[in-house]
Amino acid sequence: MSADDPHHDARPGHDLPDDRGRTGLHRTGRGLTGNPDVRINDVEVVSDGWYVLRRTTFDYRGRDGEWTTHARETYDRGNGATVLLYDPVGRTLLLSRQFRLPAYVNGHPDGMLVEAAAGLLDGDAPEEAIRREAAEELGVQVGALDHLFDLFMSPGSVTECVHFYAAEYLPTEIAGGGGLAEEGEEIEPVTVGYDEALAMIADGRIVDGKTVILLQWAALNLFGQDHHRS
Repeated sequence: MSADDPHHDARPGHDLPDDRGRTGLHRTGRGLTGNPDVRINDVEVVSDGWYVLRRTTFDYRGRDGEWTTHARETYDRGNGATVLLYDPVGRTLLLSRQFRLPAYVNGHPDGMLVEAAAGLLDGDAPEEAIRREAAEELGVQVGALDHLFDLFMSPGSVTECVHFYAAEYLPTEIAGGGGLAEEGEEIEPVTVGYDEALAMIADGRIVDGKTVILLQWAALNLFGQDHHRS
């Protein structure tokens, strides 16, 4: 029975508000017409916690012209933004260090990851969100932002698209930071020299995907050049 059937049992996140007051979570993806080889048949909310896990059933037409039916789960945590903060005078980068439980339970020795500042948009424009995160995590008031690219980080299962930025910072203007205590954040600023950054990838001290991408961008566009505030 379709989730849109009027006799379908009401359930949180579908017809009834979930713990965050949301309804209609089962409608995401229905009605998409951008790919003529895909027909969405049904969407079911499997988990409606802070983020949303959906199971979508769809028909897919392969290159041989045959239609087959598939079911996939997608994890929706919203979109995010990240920024590489750099000081062209001191030739340093400002990163963060914090505990990441998923990495810890999946084999990282202590779960303490060195990362670029990042966070979810939470309804803000990407530029506003990353300014907020840089201030909360590292105590930096970001000025001009260079938009680099937008990437799907784990498109096989996670819907999130991350907006990537780079921006200069002044070490003398850092104030506060550390994350939000009410959200259980305990974030340590980490200053890394240009010359050390790539070595930290090579020896495993940096294993966060978005940060590696930003550092590779910096290796191509920043480390060997003279970038200054205008």
